[in-house]
Amino acid sequence: MLIPSIDLQGGRIVQLVQGERLAIETADVEAWVTRFSGRPKVQLIDLDAAKGAGDNAALVAHICGALPCRVGGGIRSIERAEATLALGASKVILGSALFRDGEVDLDFASRLSERVGPERLIAAVDGRGDRVVVHGWRTTLHLSPADAIRRLEPFFAEFLYTHVDLEGLMRGTDMAAIAALRKVTARALTAAGGITTKEEIGQLEAMGVDAVVGMALYTGKLELD
Repeated sequence: MLIPSIDLQGGRIVQLVQGERLAIETADVEAWVTRFSGRPKVQLIDLDAAKGAGDNAALVAHICGALPCRVGGGIRSIERAEATLALGASKVILGSALFRDGEVDLDFASRLSERVGPERLIAAVDGRGDRVVVHGWRTTLHLSPADAIRRLEPFFAEFLYTHVDLEGLMRGTDMAAIAALRKVTARALTAAGGITTKEEIGQLEAMGVDAVVGMALYTGKLELD
């Protein structure tokens, strides 16, 4: 399944290359909400909240009212997860908050899962060079994505893996890396990072993996059927 992504920054939809360089920016949020209408899943990330530079909470609530959104960005506590669900998110995505002192924070993951429920939680495991990266991809841990997923599996019903090396470059993704992670967990798995063509989405679907797509949709390289 293709899952369109909406990244928010400063009240606008943006697309960043490698999480840093601004490539696309538009204030016409409604046009994209309309375009993604009817999709069973949409990924919505508040980049400002992720960076600790304010948030787009009102806009998140508005978009969640129009689209079935899984929401991430700056969710670092159980209370913030619950508040985001209260805004209308169908699920919440947590990443950096799941790691502490270079390891998986099993205590936090357990308390979060018990309070919110694993079916409403997605663990984001971002990988660069087969190592987990956190804090906006600026900190590299000694853990591999496979290690992190194995440890987090008891607490989450779904994982989101972003192949950071190819994020935003529209050069395709790393199918071998994703296939290896598919073997690691029986949980739902969604992949992101460089996914550009219908052929790639088909290959991922054959593995039982959903595909998050951003840049290819906003540039028109990939059209929604």
